[in-house]
Amino acid sequence: MKTLIIIPTYNEAENLPSLLSGIFAYVPETEVLVVDDNSPDGTGQLVEEMKKQDGRIHIMHRPGKLGLGTAYIAGFKYAIAHKYDAAFEMDADFSHDPQHLPAFLSAINNADLVIGSRYIPGEVCPTGHLFVV
Repeated sequence: MKTLIIIPTYNEAENLPSLLSGIFAYVPETEVLVVDDNSPDGTGQLVEEMKKQDGRIHIMHRPGKLGLGTAYIAGFKYAIAHKYDAAFEMDADFSHDPQHLPAFLSAINNADLVIGSRYIPGEVCPTGHLFVV
């Protein structure tokens, strides 16, 4: 399954190398699109350098701080245009743990939508599952 993880960024140069390493450690077959809002800390330039070393990394440069929601929309449009089978949202600040990605990928094989939430008490849904499918 051709899979894309969309990561909006603004000043995430410090977090991104570790996050991408974690993602690729858990799901090496996936690709990542970083949607950078012209981060003054050099996040976009860092991703450009990382992308030269790893073809699974893609970058979309935006002209300024346009917001999280529009970054995800731009990422989903990219996923559709490039014919990915599945697209996932992930924040760059580690509020979404890469260790859960294999379970998401497994769940999406049997569903149209998979939702995980760090706000669900006890880390499980009322049905007893970590993910709603």
